[in-house]
Amino acid sequence: MNNDTSQPTKYFLYIRKSTDEEDRQVLSLEAQLSEAKEFAERESLEIVETFIEKKTAKVPGREVFSEMLGKIEGGLPYSIGILAWAPDRLSRNSVDGGRLIYFLDTGKLTGLKFPTFAFENTPSGKFFLSIALSNAKYYVDNLSENVRRGNKAKLRRGEWPGQKPLGYIYDHRLRNIVPKPKEADIVKNIFEEFSTGKYGLTAISYRLAEFGIKSSNGKPRSNSSIYNLLTNELYIGVMRWKDEPFEGSYQPLITKQLFAKVQEVLKERGKPRKTRQKHGFPFCGLFRCSCGAMFTAQYAKGNGGLYRYYRCTRKQGHCAAKYIQEQELARQLFEKSQTIALPADWAKEMLEYLDNEEKKQAQSVDAFVQEINQKMVVVQDKLDKLLEGYLDNLIRPVAI
Repeated sequence: MNNDTSQPTKYFLYIRKSTDEEDRQVLSLEAQLSEAKEFAERESLEIVETFIEKKTAKVPGREVFSEMLGKIEGGLPYSIGILAWAPDRLSRNSVDGGRLIYFLDTGKLTGLKFPTFAFENTPSGKFFLSIALSNAKYYVDNLSENVRRGNKAKLRRGEWPGQKPLGYIYDHRLRNIVPKPKEADIVKNIFEEFSTGKYGLTAISYRLAEFGIKSSNGKPRSNSSIYNLLTNELYIGVMRWKDEPFEGSYQPLITKQLFAKVQEVLKERGKPRKTRQKHGFPFCGLFRCSCGAMFTAQYAKGNGGLYRYYRCTRKQGHCAAKYIQEQELARQLFEKSQTIALPADWAKEMLEYLDNEEKKQAQSVDAFVQEINQKMVVVQDKLDKLLEGYLDNLIRPVAI
């Protein structure tokens, strides 16, 4: 253990503020940076590198913090300390706090400085530092428990504490969600249209896209997102929190009867489809259109007959490719196949290979037949002996 308590003059400056910081009184990154630099000038501290991070310290795994400790652990040609605005900026969990104290014990880290907290690299100083870090962890744990307790209290009052669903907006005066007029009408229409059974999840997704409601990447919402929307009990005034239902005091958007009908349609669509009779389109599944989508086929009547046509599925978007009759497609394939030929010197080797395979197959079949015949002879011999023994009264039937 290194007992050197001399204070370094070179420091790493580390400032942090979580994007979801519960404590709104924590200084911004700019304010922390300004306070720390003023403190460094007063104390004649040289800042050799500054580390800025926007991430919570509740759990280990901060990239910037780990980079800073990695440089300290790897060893530096000079004594180094860490300057931060307060101990809780460095750690709010037991793992990172333990690493800091361990580096102080081993001498890799020779000091800590805080404008808001007095620290000396002595046994008593490290003891009080560990208390400060433990208090920071306790604050986070206690705050999380208070948040859970507060959420449960809101649920009992009929107030929704979670993320607002599509069709609602949060009213801070009522401390609850309320319908957002235009979006609420869209949600109602979506439920009514899906309840008819004429639309699938993909159709509903494109329907929402027409209203300007898309996923974060600007594309229509995924089927799973639409499914979650159509099964969200918040729309009928039921708040489900960790599988426990609570009755909401806000205005529902959907009647329970309409919601139940939608669930029936979803259940029916979730059943395995019956096997459909094949139409016998020989070229389906073989080709793609120039736009990248697969080809499909259908029957069409014309000129007194029934014809088979192939077309693009248009699943990649708009496509200007026209229909093509099966006979015309077959003709084009035949023409293309005529341009394909194998090198002449391959023919002899391939024919020899086929002849050898044919001979092996014939020999295998002959050997199999011969083996079966031999087994049949042995079985027939046993049957003959059994019959002779029965006729000579050497074998008597056993009553069962």
